[in-house]
Amino acid sequence: MDTESTYSGYSYYSGRSRGSHRHGERSRDRHKSRSKDSRSEKSVTINTPPAEPLLGDSTVRGSEQIQDDNWGETTTAITGTSEHSLSQEDIVRITKDLEDSVGLDCRRYLALTLAVILGLLVFLTPLAFLVLPHLLWPEKLQSCGTACEGLFISVAFKLLILLLAVWALFFRPPRAGLPRVFVFRALLAVLVLLFVISYWLFYGVRILDSQDENYQGIVQYAVSLVDALLFIHYLAIVLLELRQLQPSFSMCVTRSTDGETRQYNLGQLSIQRAALAILEHYYCDFSVHNPALLSASKSRAAKHLAGLKVYNVDGPGNNAAAAGLAHSQSRAMIAAAARRRDSSHNELYYEEAEHERRVRKRRARLVVAVEEAFTHIKRMQEDEQKKSPGDVMDPREAAQAIFPSMARALQKYLRTTRQQHCHSMESIQQHLAFCITHSMTPKAFLESYLSPGPTLRYSRDHWLARQWTLVSEASVTSGLKDGGVFLLKCVDFSLVVTSRRIPYIQLSEEYIDPKSHKFVLRLQSETSV
Repeated sequence: MDTESTYSGYSYYSGRSRGSHRHGERSRDRHKSRSKDSRSEKSVTINTPPAEPLLGDSTVRGSEQIQDDNWGETTTAITGTSEHSLSQEDIVRITKDLEDSVGLDCRRYLALTLAVILGLLVFLTPLAFLVLPHLLWPEKLQSCGTACEGLFISVAFKLLILLLAVWALFFRPPRAGLPRVFVFRALLAVLVLLFVISYWLFYGVRILDSQDENYQGIVQYAVSLVDALLFIHYLAIVLLELRQLQPSFSMCVTRSTDGETRQYNLGQLSIQRAALAILEHYYCDFSVHNPALLSASKSRAAKHLAGLKVYNVDGPGNNAAAAGLAHSQSRAMIAAAARRRDSSHNELYYEEAEHERRVRKRRARLVVAVEEAFTHIKRMQEDEQKKSPGDVMDPREAAQAIFPSMARALQKYLRTTRQQHCHSMESIQQHLAFCITHSMTPKAFLESYLSPGPTLRYSRDHWLARQWTLVSEASVTSGLKDGGVFLLKCVDFSLVVTSRRIPYIQLSEEYIDPKSHKFVLRLQSETSV
């Protein structure tokens, strides 16, 4: 009996060891297959090389790994290898991106060329009206009197005013490349073209064919053309600039990753121009997007699921048995997850409390280190005043001299707050030299690192090469509507924009008689004893 029980116990443990060994082999095979797939699916992005991150940032956009807070404290060297693979899909995608960029450049230059041609046609037409009679039939023209010569001055000054107005309104550097043409600008261009063509047709039929001898009438005809062009320019100002000034819609902009929300009031705009206005506000108002902060919740969920393991003791069987086993395993994992759900909020609470404690600790150390460094700068400045002018240290050298004293505290704080990929060593030294040059306080220097700022505060690599995609069910050239929704997508996140019409406000007046506030206070002369 003892022998049988011993043998059965040995077979049970050996079965578990064989099952765990097979499970380990399968997990290694899956890990190898996943590593191969990840190497084959790795994408390649063509960008300018960014500045060197602060002490070896290993954060990768889209799939960040949380570094330990104490990582690198005793490390003397950092080594590593990288693998880059390029698949056929990557080549096709890169080729498509290059073709799209070339198409956008061609469309932009084509629009500029057409605008220049139309502008030359507009400005040369009045001059041609005045010059052609002198070239074709000079002997038949009547003499130009004083009134006619005065019209020459009027035409000259009106053309100069029109030239400056067109340059100020239309020939401004483009802020962005829009997916569709600007409807109002295209309509104005067509209106001007039709207007000039109609004037040329009338000029050809009534003046060129008949060789009109009344030159003063021809000059007045050219003056009327210039006046009409000035009125069209006024119409352009109303449609392109004044129409959108009055707020009509309240735009709710929400970032998809962290839920940060802002509200903006816009006027009567098309969807694409509203998207452009929102992106201009985004770079100034929204805090910089930090994907490293989002990976904390993902790692927490993965850690909860990592503790749930299911072992197959009996080994693989037939299909029906395997299906039943998989169903039972899934139910077991769901039940275990439900049991652990009750204690997950406690773990989250203590994790956040511990993280806040570490942040306060690192912040205090950083503040003390920076204040000591700036105190050392003041002592150095006092010593430099006693030296000769040739021995004075410039702000750049002073920043490089005191940066090592605060580098360790700043490094640990940035890693704790997961901001190490936003600041490079070069940018920190430049900011420190800037603060020294303008005699800023340590608090002014630390403001850029203690609280996340807008995107434009950081280096151009964070926002310069970013391309946005406008996703909308309605046409992007149509106007904003109540309840409309569209998306602005980039590589890492998207902005969800919802438009709401500003309600009509009815104010009523209520008259209050000024005499109704007056009252009389009567005091009795007799007092009680």
